[in-house]
Amino acid sequence: MLQLIQANLSRQVCALELLSSLLEEEFAALMGRQPQDVSVLELSVQDLMRQLVVERMQLRRFIGAGYPGLERMRDVMAKLPAETAAKLSADLANMDRSEQLCAMQADKNRQLALGLFDQSMQLLTHLHQAIQPSKGDVYGKRGRFTKPPQGQASFFSGRL
Repeated sequence: MLQLIQANLSRQVCALELLSSLLEEEFAALMGRQPQDVSVLELSVQDLMRQLVVERMQLRRFIGAGYPGLERMRDVMAKLPAETAAKLSADLANMDRSEQLCAMQADKNRQLALGLFDQSMQLLTHLHQAIQPSKGDVYGKRGRFTKPPQGQASFFSGRL
């Protein structure tokens, strides 16, 4: 059972390293404004996250089957010999470090995506305002088209 737990932890570490590289690629695609690449990478990230959840659930089952009454790896490591516990502790430390890197990169990606979204929304708002008529009363009271005043002086306020 211990070998299955070690193999599971090793797979999780590798998956988290892959997740980190996928998130970095996604950031590069966001910076390059390549939405198709971002979509493909996001699907890969989501699939990898699902696989990681399956691995975590499997690890819990291994712990429950091999060490009844224990739920956490730290509790299991307390019952193991020092060498084995050190190896598992190293795997857990690698996994924690990889998770932290993934979390930081995912937050950078989120901030950049939200910034690009805000920028796009502001541009669309500006374009909508630019194509709308400046006056709301295009038609007069009697249903006839009103002519805008001509030749009147005005000054610019500095807005677009």
